[in-house]
Amino acid sequence: MTALPANIDKLSAYLERFRTDGILNLINGTSQPALSGAFFENASPVDESLICQVARGNNDDIDAAARAARDAFPAWRDMPALERKKILNRIADLIVERAEEIAMCECWDTGQALRFMSKAALRGAENFRFFADKVTAARDGQQLQSPTLMNVTTRVPIGPVGVITPWNTPFMLSTWKIAPALAAGCTVVHKPAEFSPLTARILAEIAHESGLPAGVWNLVNGFGEEAGKRLTEHPDIKAIAFVGESSTGSMIMKQGADTLKRVHFELGGKNPVVVFDDADLDRALDAAIFMIYSLNGERCTSSSRLLVQDSIADTFEAKLIERVNNIRVGHPLDPQTEVGPLIHKVHFDKVTSYFDIARKNGATVAAGGERVGDQGWFVRPTLFTNATNDMTIAQEEIFGPVLTAIRFSDEDHALQMANDTQYGLTAYVWTNDLSRALRVTDRLEAGMIWVNSENVRHLPTPFGGVKASGIGRDGGDWSFDFYMEQKHIGFALGQHTIPRLGA
Repeated sequence: MTALPANIDKLSAYLERFRTDGILNLINGTSQPALSGAFFENASPVDESLICQVARGNNDDIDAAARAARDAFPAWRDMPALERKKILNRIADLIVERAEEIAMCECWDTGQALRFMSKAALRGAENFRFFADKVTAARDGQQLQSPTLMNVTTRVPIGPVGVITPWNTPFMLSTWKIAPALAAGCTVVHKPAEFSPLTARILAEIAHESGLPAGVWNLVNGFGEEAGKRLTEHPDIKAIAFVGESSTGSMIMKQGADTLKRVHFELGGKNPVVVFDDADLDRALDAAIFMIYSLNGERCTSSSRLLVQDSIADTFEAKLIERVNNIRVGHPLDPQTEVGPLIHKVHFDKVTSYFDIARKNGATVAAGGERVGDQGWFVRPTLFTNATNDMTIAQEEIFGPVLTAIRFSDEDHALQMANDTQYGLTAYVWTNDLSRALRVTDRLEAGMIWVNSENVRHLPTPFGGVKASGIGRDGGDWSFDFYMEQKHIGFALGQHTIPRLGA
């Protein structure tokens, strides 16, 4: 790639302790290597250089972490809400203090561009503050009067939970899952993705520096088929919150079945952005480009299918090709970089395999479709045109900076194609016809829909998908619906008639 950015020395200083000590597990408040002594190597996607060694946890490490979470649960559950709120706000404060370190480590670990990661840590702090403010009301319920009873409801934390987070924007997604769990009164065993362990370790350290009691938050690194599998099967873990591929979600559900594990899944997507001919085309263009090429296209909510009305398609695609060819690919620490390298060779091979698939399908590679440079996992932002919705490139989640453009004739045609996929996470609709917007959003099969907007996350709103895109919702009280149990208590108002048997 180009010359190294000026902030590379600062990054090196942040990474020095990881190079020296590696990344250890954090169980019951104590840093420790894997009980087996095993490690695995973590490399940067930027230049394939070794970042550090990482403890390779297995069944024994998960067992130890689950015991710690189980033993710590009663005290954390019963801690006064205001004390838990104070700890969560302190975590947010320390995240802000270390925001630069978090952002730069995340860039080097994942390949994400600094222009996006510089705000990710601050969003993580917002997540903790948001749920800190909800701690005191987490157990609130309802009063439901009946002729004979005063019925009240309340919520109680479910117990120790497992959190399994992915390698795309791992810091922010970890805060989305763990902050509400702690606010609810649950204890946590966190297994981050093996491709991106750096910021999970920093976040766990911050939590303990903030006064979190030992055992409340346990971190076990490792592989899905080892540590992850044991976590999903462990009888002391009452629920699993998972973000990742749909096929992995299915596997986790099977693994948790014997212990009747509650699950919350945020899974894959093949999300449509539907552009009608009456839309503000310049804004639609900006939003469509942002939602597929930002974060290297490695985001579950990316608008990976462009459905554009045929009356405007030629003009829209011409502008799109010009813009895609101008996207700046470069070193993730360069503030001017818009797309960095993909996370790992395994993922790079998957994404680039679709270039030949597109050609074999009969689509046109209108932009990109090639590697950038000969070091690191850089891919040129790619656009497929002349595609149809039955092609592999329109049905499978590529999870990279790759957009498939498909033309439609009218509203019904657009809806048929938008819904013709196994996924249903998000959809984006561009039209200035309010009646059309109401009709289309009513019929779209997606858990989240934005009209005349890119994905703008608002924490009180429900976040999640339908079909193969997930189960459950994050955000606001919806998070507490997962991490807490509803409890009903009925108080007799008087001496109502009780049926008498055997009298």
